[in-house]
Amino acid sequence: MMRSSEGTGVLSRFGARRRRMSMRRTVTTIVFSLAALVILASCGGRVRYPNYYTLNLPAPPDPPPAETVHAAVAIREFSAPTYLRQGAIVYKTSPEQIGFYAYHRWATDPREFVTNSVIERLRASGEFARVKPYDGRPDIEYVLSGRLEKLEEIDYAGGVKVEVAISAQMTNLATGLTVWSNAVSEVGDVNKREVPAVVSEMNRTMERAIRKLLSPMPADVATGPTAAERK
Repeated sequence: MMRSSEGTGVLSRFGARRRRMSMRRTVTTIVFSLAALVILASCGGRVRYPNYYTLNLPAPPDPPPAETVHAAVAIREFSAPTYLRQGAIVYKTSPEQIGFYAYHRWATDPREFVTNSVIERLRASGEFARVKPYDGRPDIEYVLSGRLEKLEEIDYAGGVKVEVAISAQMTNLATGLTVWSNAVSEVGDVNKREVPAVVSEMNRTMERAIRKLLSPMPADVATGPTAAERK
């Protein structure tokens, strides 16, 4: 009888130990599950989506060209450095260091924007009988090509600024000679340390840069012979 009683006690203690171990495993599992849920919930709360921006220059007036204007010009798409073609808005913390905003991006390629803006400005100037995007056809007198050199936020040398730099040249299609060229660099001050304010100042600075880039235009360019008259 004593052996039976001792055996029953041992089994009872073993069973109690197993129950305690099982309870500890259950509690541990619950704790880790709750921790995982908290981590997932916190990660889900930090999900961010990019903000997209574009430059919005005011539309220039579009008067008819003067009667003495005969020449037509085609505009090639402007080129740009690789870092300006990646979509992200660019900032510089020093002249040598370039940074990219992860969640602030351009809605359109800056090259496309500059090209279209130059076309609109030249049409509005009335200095050419026809202004169009370059399509390879020889029904024009001149080809204008250019480069967007800089479009970036500047975070050094005191305060926050933006810089826009553009260059362009016009070639006589018949002779291959450059008849006009210009390059401008404009800097604007940003009144708030936030990306929307930076983009707004880029918009104003870009407008000034394009206006200065396209003036003055040589008078004899617009009044030269047409493509048909050269034949």
